[in-house]
Amino acid sequence: MRREPPASFGPDVPEAGRFELTRWSVVVAAGGDDSQLADKALEHLCHAYWYPLYAFVRREGHSTQDAQDLTQEFFARLLQKGWLQAVRREKGRFRSFLLASMRHFLANEWDRAHALKRGGLQSPLSFDAQSAEERYALEPADPMTADRFYERRWALTLLDRVLARLRREFAAVGKETLFEEFKPSLSGGKVSYAEIAARLNAQETAVRVAAHRFRLRYRDLIRAEIADTVAGPGEVDAELARLFAALAS
Repeated sequence: MRREPPASFGPDVPEAGRFELTRWSVVVAAGGDDSQLADKALEHLCHAYWYPLYAFVRREGHSTQDAQDLTQEFFARLLQKGWLQAVRREKGRFRSFLLASMRHFLANEWDRAHALKRGGLQSPLSFDAQSAEERYALEPADPMTADRFYERRWALTLLDRVLARLRREFAAVGKETLFEEFKPSLSGGKVSYAEIAARLNAQETAVRVAAHRFRLRYRDLIRAEIADTVAGPGEVDAELARLFAALAS
């Protein structure tokens, strides 16, 4: 008996569109102006990418306690003290701006920050210090420099966010099982379309088409996540290349 594919074999996938005004481009456009929209955009980005910076501070040789204090103090100042104007030359990419700002902070503010009691500034950023150190404890022990370590953590954090978003899309239409079937293919794992089709009671051709759309959507989401952290469309490809270079290092 012929098996028909499900009516919907995954979430509706929008076509990749033109570059829209993104979170970092909103922040850069606002500059030093008082903009609630820019403030919210910056806070969102900090929530998303705080861990690579914490890992950078730890890799620089700071103790767990000092790294927690420094990272908390850094984000409190970044989000409340208008530091956006401090590193203008790095504003093209949020990744670069964040690292340059932390370098400046460590070089010029260490004595004062170290003397402050924990939580000296009330930061709007929720920072789970215990979770941060638990994650850092799982990092491989290798001679990678703090800069390279930061780049790699940034890339992996970005991919984790993309994967979580893709999972949510499939779960929203009741297709999380399909997501789990296709997920290994994103990291080079072998996927048997015939076996998946048998498990899902679907045609193999339909599974192949769905898998192709799945990979395309994953790539589109990577570009969209990157676009959220750069100031213009001309920087997306370069940042994408930097991301994969960081993963390969």
